Amino acid sequence: MNENDVLLGQIQDKYRQCQGRNVITSTDFMDMSQQSVASEYLKKQLAGQGIFVGGYEDAERRKIVFLPEYIEYGSVSELMTILEENGQIKLLEIVRPKEGKALGHRDYLGSLLAEGVKREKIGDILVTEKGAKVIVSGEIAEYLLDNYSMAGRVSLSVSLGKIEDAEKAEIRTKEIRDTVPSLRLDAVLSSAFGISRSKAAEAIKMGLVFVNSIQMMKADKQVAEGDKLVIRGKGKAKLKEVSGKSKKDRTYILIERYI
Repeated sequence: MNENDVLLGQIQDKYRQCQGRNVITSTDFMDMSQQSVASEYLKKQLAGQGIFVGGYEDAERRKIVFLPEYIEYGSVSELMTILEENGQIKLLEIVRPKEGKALGHRDYLGSLLAEGVKREKIGDILVTEKGAKVIVSGEIAEYLLDNYSMAGRVSLSVSLGKIEDAEKAEIRTKEIRDTVPSLRLDAVLSSAFGISRSKAAEAIKMGLVFVNSIQMMKADKQVAEGDKLVIRGKGKAKLKEVSGKSKKDRTYILIERYI
């Protein structure tokens, strides 16, 4: 069995458990490539049953939730609260020392994995000025509350937050002002992530690039103001502004890069 077969098997198992036991069930968190595979499967095999959730609207890593018929909700935030109360998804509030080293996404992820936690149990890690908000599967929340206290040599304070706070997180970002020869995807990625256009094109060819959560396979794809860009393994950014041409006919852009 390949990785996709394992993934689809898990989805099928969670669907059957929901139907058979009449309870809420959910898969592990999936990256964007896995979500593309899963989305097709839901449409073709499960008549669109299942909801992708990641704790907040712009979540990159998401899981599929299956709901029994008696569950009703009026908004996404209400659904998140239901899932939180039923142990499907939790939010950890992580605070680092004010005068300590600033930590990034890789620091938090690496230290979480060092605790023996599997990557698929961890959703998005939202790095803030004070620390981070980490979305996790409910079954590992208590373990991390009891055991997770360090990222490298930096001591951390860890508590259980409310999933609704993920939407309000003031995420650490940096702005990049640059000019590009055009709004081709490879050119904008090069600027956003500090890599060569050839490296950007290679990442696109390998299926590692997503625009607005959709996998892109063409380097000459035109992007637009407001588009959200992801390179798996390198992070995410947003093309915040496109503002005219330079004398050399290059396009001015403003990019918001998530740290």
